[in-house]
Amino acid sequence: MYISLKNITGESKKMKFEDFSLSKETLKSISEIGFEEPTPIQVSTIPLILRGIDIVGQAQTGTGKTAAFGIPITEKCQRGRNPFALILEPTRELAVQVAQEINMIGKHKNISVLPVYGGKSIESQIKALRRGVNVIIGTPGRLLDHMRRKTISLSDIKMVILDEADEMLNMGFIDDIEIILKAIPAERQTLLFSATMPQPIMNIAKRYMKTPEKVRINPKDIIVAKIKQVFYEVRESEKINALSRLLDVEDPQLAIVFCHTKREVDEVSMKLGQMGYNANALHGDFTQSRRDEVMDKFKKGLLDVLVATDVAARGLDIKNVTHVINYSIPQNPESYVHRIGRTGRAGKSGMAITFVTPREYRHLKMIEKTAMTTIDRKRLPSSQDVIKAKEKNIIKELSEIIKEKKHAGYLSAVKGLSDGYSPDDIAAAALYAAYGEVKEGPAEEKYAKGGMVRLFMTIGRQDKIKVADIAKSIASEANIPHAKIGNIDVFDKFTFFEVPEELADHVIRSVDDMLVKGRRIKVQQARAKRQ
Repeated sequence: MYISLKNITGESKKMKFEDFSLSKETLKSISEIGFEEPTPIQVSTIPLILRGIDIVGQAQTGTGKTAAFGIPITEKCQRGRNPFALILEPTRELAVQVAQEINMIGKHKNISVLPVYGGKSIESQIKALRRGVNVIIGTPGRLLDHMRRKTISLSDIKMVILDEADEMLNMGFIDDIEIILKAIPAERQTLLFSATMPQPIMNIAKRYMKTPEKVRINPKDIIVAKIKQVFYEVRESEKINALSRLLDVEDPQLAIVFCHTKREVDEVSMKLGQMGYNANALHGDFTQSRRDEVMDKFKKGLLDVLVATDVAARGLDIKNVTHVINYSIPQNPESYVHRIGRTGRAGKSGMAITFVTPREYRHLKMIEKTAMTTIDRKRLPSSQDVIKAKEKNIIKELSEIIKEKKHAGYLSAVKGLSDGYSPDDIAAAALYAAYGEVKEGPAEEKYAKGGMVRLFMTIGRQDKIKVADIAKSIASEANIPHAKIGNIDVFDKFTFFEVPEELADHVIRSVDDMLVKGRRIKVQQARAKRQ
């Protein structure tokens, strides 16, 4: 059977959420969340969904899709012992994030929401299902597991949402989706959202949807205007140094660095750590608890840089990401749009940076053309640019300290020096004590003498750590005498220390991941000196 799909663009007149005739409870939640006005996808879909019409929505992540279906679910939800709505997501991270947003939207209507995904105890999910749940957000694999165990009932499902359908196709979930859809009563409303519409997705629409209407956000609306897009032409061997310079100059609040492979993610994350950046990795080999830990740190600002693969970071909704850096150029325009959509969220501005090797230039032009956007070429910052940026950041930090009068306790010490030294000398000496020498990049590494091994630790002067604190922590955690610890060199963001070669492995195992000054630190052997 041929299904006619009506095209509706996102170019609608300015509307307010009040124009949708929503309940006062939902409007209150929307206001508390901070949504000011509906996005094009919300303007186009919410009225249709409220009328019970099946929808095929084509829009990228970051366009407000979750609220586009989350608000109508909240409005239409009928509370009962069995679930009213089912939302299918391709990844655990997306399931959790969508659950969090719908919880916020349905807060004042007491909607109960349960994310169902692998990597977490199925027993706790079973207990929650027995207590009664209104909305289930799940990955296909774990949902099928519950269906086989008969721990979930889909008999009262009135709304089904397939979110990121193209990604579920790419991950091989189409057969699972069909099994799930066949188990749900035919008298339901079905919503399908996808960034692209390959034929298998359209086949799903034909077989399982009732004369759906297609809502398509125009390509020119996909790339958020507030995202500044630039590229740097760099050779593969120069990428890590280029990344270091850009992090120093740009000074991002939160940055996501995208790599092609898990191996590349691990390598880049490790090198950034060795260079003193507060970075961590995220990819599919991590356990769920490890993923949750990393993401929680990143959201709270305890990590500055998240290095991730496309799959691991798909659909992540973190509002304060200021920079997205494509360490490896995306393989296709859709991936590019997904990646840069991690920044510029919630109406904020963002920066998207792409590294391009000389042979990848034509591929970049193809991305520009297909995504209907412009990516500007820029020159990599020089050493002097890096130094100036660091000086600027220091001035900003000191200005804030003075404005907030945090320096008052040191005024008497300064007065004691004022008779013998100029104000400039005193201030410069204080800066040296706080920040060390003004130079590009990490300080030159010294290497251990015979019989000793030099280790790297992800904590430094900026963490208000002293040599004595580090020595005490190492001796205590590794249970070795202080005398066994050799030279300790504390830099701004990291530390090198020496231990006897025969104790190195033991010290790494003992000290790695220990808590120092409220931070979990990483310890590993320092890189060998390049000849």
